[in-house]
Amino acid sequence: MGTQAQTRAVRNYRASLAARGLARFEVVARDADRELIRTLARQLAEDGPEAARIREAAAPHGAEYVPGKGGVIEALRRSPLIGSGVQFKRSKDASRRVKF
Repeated sequence: MGTQAQTRAVRNYRASLAARGLARFEVVARDADRELIRTLARQLAEDGPEAARIREAAAPHGAEYVPGKGGVIEALRRSPLIGSGVQFKRSKDASRRVKF
């Protein structure tokens, strides 16, 4: 990649981003949209009321925005089936017939 100092600098930069809950990633888009995407990314990174409005507008209608890791687990924990005593069991039969 580069010198040892450059490698260390990149590692430290990425660690500082992660500590702030941010990540650097690449997006492929039209060149004309470059400033728009940078502006949106900047506002989302600030995580203020404007970021919440952007997330709400960009999320599919009727779907709640679930950020990053653990979103599925959190959704399952909010399930109305929690505490209802319903148990799901998977068939343990050795052979199941599958039609193709």
